[in-house]
Amino acid sequence: MNHAPNAVARLRDQRIDEGIKPIQARGWRAPRCSACRVIESHCLCAWRPSVEARSGVCLIMTNKEVFKPSNTGWLIADVVRDNHAFIWSRTDVDEQLLALLNDPQWQPYLVFPGEYVEPSRVTHTVNLDHDKRPLFILLDATWTEARKIFRKSPYFDRLPILSLLPDRLSRYRLRRSTRSEHLCTAEVAALCLELAGDSGAASALDAYFDVFSQHYLGAKRQQEVDVSTAAHAELQPFIRTPQPVLA
Repeated sequence: MNHAPNAVARLRDQRIDEGIKPIQARGWRAPRCSACRVIESHCLCAWRPSVEARSGVCLIMTNKEVFKPSNTGWLIADVVRDNHAFIWSRTDVDEQLLALLNDPQWQPYLVFPGEYVEPSRVTHTVNLDHDKRPLFILLDATWTEARKIFRKSPYFDRLPILSLLPDRLSRYRLRRSTRSEHLCTAEVAALCLELAGDSGAASALDAYFDVFSQHYLGAKRQQEVDVSTAAHAELQPFIRTPQPVLA
């Protein structure tokens, strides 16, 4: 069994073992790195950061999302050591998820727009409790799917809602979105980490997301990898073996 530290990778392998086939999106025949999901010629593995974070993350995913090579929840699990991922089901709740939500070491926050929630549950800040570590619950799905998960998951009803107030538009360009203010999952996680005081992890994730986007789009457009970009330079301090960067 795969015991990789990346919970999304483990979840993907588990679904494949169960006989669920990956989606066959455009370009699916191109050989991809099994570790980073990027086409092999633009492999991202050498740029995976290593950074400490007190916070944890828990990704609630759909069956389709876990197989998408453009998914950015995978990047979060690469950066944050304490990472968890579960496939959402309305009728079959994973007991390990419930155990995680009840684990006394964690203070779970469900990250969701406050405009859809009763005000008494909403917070815009993270309580830095010395006895409990922040655990950010991220609904890693399309907006339509995320709203369904939110409405039909009663075990989330007791959790505080962390509503983010981003001051920037999304930089995500790997899929179409009708609203530029909707951040992708990695961008949301970076904001959460910053609020929790994990500034190093937030910076590493932001840079890693930008580098991933450049590698992914470069492969899609059949362009050579350019490691001289600002994003690659920003990521350098967070990787174990610094990579050569062209001047």
